[in-house]
Amino acid sequence: MCRLYGFKAVEPTKVECSLVHAQDALMAQSREDSEGKSHSHGWGVAAYSDGLPQVDKQAWAAYHGEHFRKSAARAYSKTVIAHVRQATVGPPGLDNTHPFVHGRWVFAHNGTLPNFDLVRDAMIESIDPLHRSEIRGDTDSEFIFRYLLSLWEHEPGRPLIDTLGLGLERIIACCRDIDQEAPIGLNVLWSDGDRLVGSRLGRTLWYLERDGIHECEICGGPHVHHPADHDYRAVEIASQPVTDEEWLQVPNGTVFNVDPDLRVHFKPMGPAESLGAIPRRRADGLK
Repeated sequence: MCRLYGFKAVEPTKVECSLVHAQDALMAQSREDSEGKSHSHGWGVAAYSDGLPQVDKQAWAAYHGEHFRKSAARAYSKTVIAHVRQATVGPPGLDNTHPFVHGRWVFAHNGTLPNFDLVRDAMIESIDPLHRSEIRGDTDSEFIFRYLLSLWEHEPGRPLIDTLGLGLERIIACCRDIDQEAPIGLNVLWSDGDRLVGSRLGRTLWYLERDGIHECEICGGPHVHHPADHDYRAVEIASQPVTDEEWLQVPNGTVFNVDPDLRVHFKPMGPAESLGAIPRRRADGLK
């Protein structure tokens, strides 16, 4: 279990209130989420500047000390991905702390792949040797990231949402081949700064589309630096609603992307039966 936060806007925007000051801000969720669970095993914030992600992360709780607050206050960007961790696969430690980064790419995961030792053996041969050599931690999340990057590099012209869907469907099939009934958690956020895609499977995930300047219910400000008549759109994505606005649930068993007009579009992860138990396939279906 972890908690995710994603943000995409037409222009740089401050996200400090969503990360720190709101009633259900990510920092508050790190202490106790809506289900009463703590996510105290690390945190990370990735905000894009001049096309590259600036990443700050630590292996302690976001609610400990001022470091997370200061990192959140500096996050002023069109695209932000943040994460607080509850360790399931891999112990607490900086190498296991999200978001994971490769060049322009940023990735964060909420969930768990069951029987990961066996799933990892099936995945590893399908990960490009370069990405295999750059794996530093023990998490299922980092393996998922490197596998998705390998898929994208094999066919970079394919829409990113389709690469994500294909990769996750194959990972799910591999998990089901090992244990048909074991629950799978696959909420992810993946971005290169321009594109933002994600998924929901087995965990809660919400989104909010904003049209026009938003006067923050916490600080009273707009979080942007321009006149109020300027065209503005944004999307926020979070494991649980951060504000009192009308958040919508991301449909379970879907992948999604945020388009250039800042609208969220969904696609099912394969056939309808994949939402329950995917028919057994060979573990080498990843290849």
